[in-house]
Amino acid sequence: MEHATAQPVGGPILTRPYRLLLAFIGLWLLILLWRFAAGIGAVSGLTDGYPWGVWIAFDVVTGTALACGGYAIAILCYVLNRGAYHPLVRPALLTSALGYSMAALAIVIDVGRPWFIYRIPISVGKWNLNSALLEVALCVMAYVAVLWIELSPAFMEKWRDTSSSPGLQRLSEVGLRFFDKALVFIVALGVLLPTMHQSSLGTVMLMAGHKLHGLWYTGWIPLLFLLSCVGMGYGVVVWESAVSSRVFGREREDSMLTSLSGAIVVTLVLFLVLRLGDLLISGKIGLMFGSGLMSLLFWIEIALFVIPIVMLVGKGKQRFTTMFRAAFLIVLAGSLYRFDTYIVAYDPGQGWSYFPSLPELLITFGVIGFEIALYVFIVKRYPILAGVRPEAAE
Repeated sequence: MEHATAQPVGGPILTRPYRLLLAFIGLWLLILLWRFAAGIGAVSGLTDGYPWGVWIAFDVVTGTALACGGYAIAILCYVLNRGAYHPLVRPALLTSALGYSMAALAIVIDVGRPWFIYRIPISVGKWNLNSALLEVALCVMAYVAVLWIELSPAFMEKWRDTSSSPGLQRLSEVGLRFFDKALVFIVALGVLLPTMHQSSLGTVMLMAGHKLHGLWYTGWIPLLFLLSCVGMGYGVVVWESAVSSRVFGREREDSMLTSLSGAIVVTLVLFLVLRLGDLLISGKIGLMFGSGLMSLLFWIEIALFVIPIVMLVGKGKQRFTTMFRAAFLIVLAGSLYRFDTYIVAYDPGQGWSYFPSLPELLITFGVIGFEIALYVFIVKRYPILAGVRPEAAE
């Protein structure tokens, strides 16, 4: 099957917007220095009642779900053997690799003694095999490595074709031949790891017990987290493709992106059937209508999941604008569900409250800014995004 070829976008790196972004990253680095010098309490609103705040709820729990584009497309392209989606793989992998790397950075920022993180994978004899957090930590560490390994052929192609070093060229050629044979095993690992840790992010909140509102507390929460991350991954792929094609002037794969609607609808329907069915069976109908703000947030979530389904099965489902709007709502729905689970619907008891401080928010925005800066640099220098089609280049 003939696809558009991946090419570096090219062009100058240090444009005016990029310089402004670097200036903000500089401010972010100063706040990070303050955080590590003065401690978490000096820059955040975290307390003993709310030891996890926006750094975990957004940067890690929501951020990794937003970074599941590579996972979602890998399932569609490799597991379900839909090779037509191959041009979407590299951009999705880059988004995933950067998103998970930034989540790992957020964890380093959030924990009290980050210099001991290296002990997690090597202290095998001290592992608590009943710990959901241990599984999350090990899988995220491994998945970050796997994502960059999956993406490495893009770097090797660049080095093979343009490097002035014969040694680097030979190494790249050997590496590319290796990946031709080993890709199936790497992809299998890349599908297994997020399946494990995305569900375990839901398992973590089972430990909250009565502190988590009944509309969100369920034994099915691991599967709900897994389904929501797949839907969010598809949505992010659509958004990444639309934004990158607009910003960098690349050809947009409209027909390919709109054909994702079937997979997205199935995922969202499964999520809603499980979420609503569990509440009905467990006798929580009263909570759906009589819990004040929690009921309102619950129905907003449900509406944000339902509206994209209606859009994607309607008459306009083949229009990219419809897909683009639906993708935005899916990402918003999944993000709200995860944010509500980890912060809004979590109540540690009387006397505790939490709202992120300004430095805490700036650190989160800085992580996002750093990710964007890396994305722009990589797509401009390495073959990630699809370029002109082969027939157009002749």
